[in-house]
Amino acid sequence: MTKLRWGILGTGHIAGIFSRGVAASRTGQLVAVGSRTQESADRFAREFGLARAHGSYEALLGDPEVSAVYVATPHPLHLEWTVRAAKAGKHVLCEKPLAVNRGGAVTMIEMARACGVMLMEAYMYRCHPQTAKVVELVKSGALGRIGLIQATFSFCNDFNPDARLWNKTLGGGGILDVGGYPVSLARLVAGAADGKAFADPVSVVGAGCLDPRTAVDVYAAALLRFANDVVAQVTCGIGLLQDNSVRIYGSKGWLHVPEPWVTTREGGTATIYLHRPGAAVPEEIRITAPPLYALEADAFAAALAADLREVPQMTAADTLGNMAVLDQWRAAIGLSYDADKT
Repeated sequence: MTKLRWGILGTGHIAGIFSRGVAASRTGQLVAVGSRTQESADRFAREFGLARAHGSYEALLGDPEVSAVYVATPHPLHLEWTVRAAKAGKHVLCEKPLAVNRGGAVTMIEMARACGVMLMEAYMYRCHPQTAKVVELVKSGALGRIGLIQATFSFCNDFNPDARLWNKTLGGGGILDVGGYPVSLARLVAGAADGKAFADPVSVVGAGCLDPRTAVDVYAAALLRFANDVVAQVTCGIGLLQDNSVRIYGSKGWLHVPEPWVTTREGGTATIYLHRPGAAVPEEIRITAPPLYALEADAFAAALAADLREVPQMTAADTLGNMAVLDQWRAAIGLSYDADKT
């Protein structure tokens, strides 16, 4: 089997995590890295055993050995380097959020289509069999009629005005960094309740706390209402500890997903809990899977091998619907970025 040859664009923390995933995948091969400096590229190449280290992103995109690029830059640079990668004929897996706003995402998706390359927003949890099991349970009617979804992704990071998470110029804040996870899960489940791939809410009401020093969102919450009367409470944060789990409530029972996002990062078994009326203890449903980011790399490669135009686990339409909700959520709390002005 010919393996998909990956180039890593960026050398930050998430670039290393995905690189380890590719190394553990069935279908991928790491061949090159590109950084803004040769020193950083060399360091990354030594760590991951790469023979090709480029001291610029342009050089990586010009490497004929690279077939697919993983874009791991800060959020505001996703648009530029995804577009440039597409023009260079490279397939692109871009870190989430795909862009700072929906308009930027549209530009990226249209360019990928025009250049005949595949583009996926890197919501890795969508490629895990645990997520597929949640959808299966909702569609099967095991929970009855779905009414309420609660989903959270939040952590507490020390304040640093120069760090990406707290820097508005770098697209900092909780909604862009992790808010898309609970939104995407809520849209996935609301759609599954009607037998669809996803659903878009008919209303979004948001609230949040902006840091007085850098004006990024420290924590935020939103209430999403869907046409089928499903309601979702989604929360996120970069400066607040919360319960990072998902609860889905139905007329016949409710489902608890304790680790919905970074599930079996190194491979292993995850457990979700199905609560039924009258049962003394919940039913435990165990899902064993390979490393999380290996699953993402394999899903991307499988779609290419099947000559698909997009990855089924995270389609372009799904991404655009998610970005639209994030735009509305940010607008509700008065959070904007420079990209919103263009």
